[in-house]
Amino acid sequence: MAAKQAIKLGPGLRELRITLCQKSSASQGARDFIEKHYVPLKQNNPKFPILIRECSGIHPKLWARYGFGRETSVELTGKSAEEIYVEIAKAAN
Repeated sequence: MAAKQAIKLGPGLRELRITLCQKSSASQGARDFIEKHYVPLKQNNPKFPILIRECSGIHPKLWARYGFGRETSVELTGKSAEEIYVEIAKAAN
């Protein structure tokens, strides 16, 4: 993790949301991402809204909200913490 370059969330991106289930195996990568990468990501972007939403029985998703209310989402089912990190980096650019 220390070798990874910290993601700087740009001005075009307004908000990141990660939705996940607390127990399902489909959300394991999302839970691992939060444990490993959330704190450094938040430290690098202290005023940026990064929301974690847990709900029982849902499939994990990453939501990125941009200017003018435009949103995109990426399905995170079965993805590892590192793959989710890459998806966030893509959303930030």
